[in-house]
Amino acid sequence: MGASSVTTGIFSRADYRRWEWWKIPVALRTYVAGVVLTAIGLICYAATQTHWSASDLLKYLLLLACALGSVAATPRSSYVQGRMTRDFITVWVLPVAILLPPVYALIMPAPLYVLTQFRVHRGVIYRKAFTAASIALAYGGASVLFRQFPASFAGGTIGVGTHAFTWAIAVATCEFLAGRGHNSMLLIAIKLSDSTVNVLALELNRESLLANFAEFDLGILITLVVVSNPLLSIFAIPTIMLARRFMMHSQLLAQARVDTKTGLLNSSTWEAEANTELARAIRMHAPLSVVLIDIDHFKRVNDTHGHLVGDVVLRAVTDAIREHLRNYDLAGRFGGEEFVVLLPQAGEADAVNIAERLRTHIASMRIPVNPDVPDGIHVRLTISVGVAALDDTRRELTNLMAAADAALYQAKQSGRNQTRVTPAQARMIAGAARATDQKLLR
Repeated sequence: MGASSVTTGIFSRADYRRWEWWKIPVALRTYVAGVVLTAIGLICYAATQTHWSASDLLKYLLLLACALGSVAATPRSSYVQGRMTRDFITVWVLPVAILLPPVYALIMPAPLYVLTQFRVHRGVIYRKAFTAASIALAYGGASVLFRQFPASFAGGTIGVGTHAFTWAIAVATCEFLAGRGHNSMLLIAIKLSDSTVNVLALELNRESLLANFAEFDLGILITLVVVSNPLLSIFAIPTIMLARRFMMHSQLLAQARVDTKTGLLNSSTWEAEANTELARAIRMHAPLSVVLIDIDHFKRVNDTHGHLVGDVVLRAVTDAIREHLRNYDLAGRFGGEEFVVLLPQAGEADAVNIAERLRTHIASMRIPVNPDVPDGIHVRLTISVGVAALDDTRRELTNLMAAADAALYQAKQSGRNQTRVTPAQARMIAGAARATDQKLLR
């Protein structure tokens, strides 16, 4: 009897040669390792240069406990797959950087990201290590910078009057530079992982700017509160939770639009957006087509390999669908193994060409049963496709869907693994019905 899939997965993860680390580009791997090793080296150096005191350690432990409580209160549902989320961890690192020696800011992110790994979202280890290291470097630098301000401008404690104002200016300067430094390191990593990404658009969009401002503002306010009395940091936890909820609102709305297993639009969202595109096409006298896709014999995959492998297959097919569509096409999941695509500016011939490229590509795919063991058992599959184009007899989405479904049925009845357009007989019947309606209207 062969080893179970669970045992195989454990052994494959234990094999360092199969780690995700080795799958990333060499330039990115070098950069990530450099940032992490630099952070570790600076922690070791700073530790030897620090005058350790019980009071500093107690302040650090209090702020760490509050930060851990804030992370632990993060709902798992607030993590949106495939998006950069705002965890607001840096708002806890800033007061540590301002109030305590730099070594504390350098070590603060590590336990927080260990907790996120096990409590919030179990991600790729090297990414968590890199994020923690980049925060450590940025805010360790901010801690050093704050101590360069003269006591008359900033100093270890906040004063009154003008000094309180200049002290806040110094804290804001440190937070701004640390935040920009941390984000810059992340954007470099993103660019190295995918050279096609527009990092300026990623950083300067409305959502990102709002999140940056919220982190900037919260970090300064919490630092001002904590410096007056560290025990007041406990009351910052609900504030951060509310801010995080607010910042996640748009991402959760986006998540509600998609099917969780495939990442494609869910049926209700697809239908709403497809109706909008259809109305525009009719108004502009532009071509438009609907494509229905069904995975052939998908039940056999579930019966043979299990539903987890079935999910892997679904994701592989949906990734292929995305790769073969234009950025303005609409793809949605319409059932267990059925997908629907709206193709604006595509007549019947163009839609058939797109469908055929997708069909032949999927037929050539070898999908590993266990992604951690790419050389193991593979699944081969095919799809059947039905195509219907907008014309004078079909000007409603339901009519287009029905025509594409009839074409899909014909593809499956004819042996599967093929693309069919609306049967000629169905077109004739629809045309005759339309002619009859026009006579009655006269």
